[in-house]
Amino acid sequence: MRNEDLPGEEDHRLAARLAALRADRGWSLDELARRSGVSRSTLSRLERAELSPTAAQLGRLCAAYGRTVSRLLAEVEAEPPGLLRAADQPRWHDPATGFVRRSVSPPHPGLRAELVEGTLPPGAVISYDAPPVPGLEQHLWVLDGELHLELDGTVHHLAAGDCLRYRLHGTSGFHCPGPHLVRYLIALVLP
Repeated sequence: MRNEDLPGEEDHRLAARLAALRADRGWSLDELARRSGVSRSTLSRLERAELSPTAAQLGRLCAAYGRTVSRLLAEVEAEPPGLLRAADQPRWHDPATGFVRRSVSPPHPGLRAELVEGTLPPGAVISYDAPPVPGLEQHLWVLDGELHLELDGTVHHLAAGDCLRYRLHGTSGFHCPGPHLVRYLIALVLP
């Protein structure tokens, strides 16, 4: 019999999802407290699974995130498939640069990490003004070719087999100097 005062597996999944929702928006605990009316200390305890939310707190949080309680709970209950065949991995092609992005292990609400394969043709450049999630942890491993990765004005020259790990806080840019395409794998981990 479970002790109701101790968090269970569902509580931990809900805590991780609440933390991910806040991180996805780049909100601090103070910002979420302002938007939801739930105290900063309570939010911190909820995200660490030290406390289960009341229905009222859950309702206020869902209102701040623009989702229903049932959707949030469904996101928490669903377990990701353990195996994702190559043919089923989502791909996206940028017609402007020729960049191809393959979600090797797509994001899932209950998990903090995902793997993405990127392929850039020679001469292609992709620039980002800001990270999708401030503090996003990335581990970039070059599989084939050469990549110039710019992080906050510092350029890192990477060749096949090189791996660079970093946290995104500012601008970033990817450049394939050629003469061949570059293929790399990025492990993304939410803060």
